[in-house]
Amino acid sequence: MERRKTALAGWVLIVIGLLALFHHFIGFFTIVALILIFAGVYKMQKDRLKKGYMLAAIGGVLLVLDNLLIFIGITLISLGVFYYKARKVQPYGTAMFKQNFMSNYKWDEGPWTLRNASIWHVLGEMDADFSLALPEERETVFYMQGILGDIDFWIPEYYGVEVEAVVVFGQIQLGRDMDVGVLNRLVWKSPNYAESEYKVKFIVSYVAGDVRFQFI
Repeated sequence: MERRKTALAGWVLIVIGLLALFHHFIGFFTIVALILIFAGVYKMQKDRLKKGYMLAAIGGVLLVLDNLLIFIGITLISLGVFYYKARKVQPYGTAMFKQNFMSNYKWDEGPWTLRNASIWHVLGEMDADFSLALPEERETVFYMQGILGDIDFWIPEYYGVEVEAVVVFGQIQLGRDMDVGVLNRLVWKSPNYAESEYKVKFIVSYVAGDVRFQFI
């Protein structure tokens, strides 16, 4: 408890310091938005996820509305990074590329084809059950990037799995392990990766969202 209080006090001091430095450039609604976002993150860290997400979502909406040009800039930068990185991480000429403002993938309701894929969106949701997947290759690269995302992967234990995931605000869950808060990063490789017949590498990056890897 004392460690949590110390961490919270540290965050409060950082926020106050930043506001003092940049108060000429930050509007009232931005200050309110930042307070709500940090309050939401604090609630998440105390396992009060529903209330935490609600506060963070309200703060995020206010932040976007009060800084629309900045949001557009972040979106364009994200898309540029996506194009640059997708060409590097994917085998040339073999990947599926999709870019949408909003997307909703329901790959948990029947058989689907697993292929190298690069997917970008501003707002996105995905439910993918890899026990229903029909792999095209022995090794697959699954690259996802966006601004806001709610992503669920269900992966059979016979897959070899490698994960590189970054979520600036939100959570990353791997099995029963979960990181919630700010600047979440996960790099992991399953012990059976080398000898697995089928391998999947996940590269996932979101400004805000929930990314969950569950093993079945």
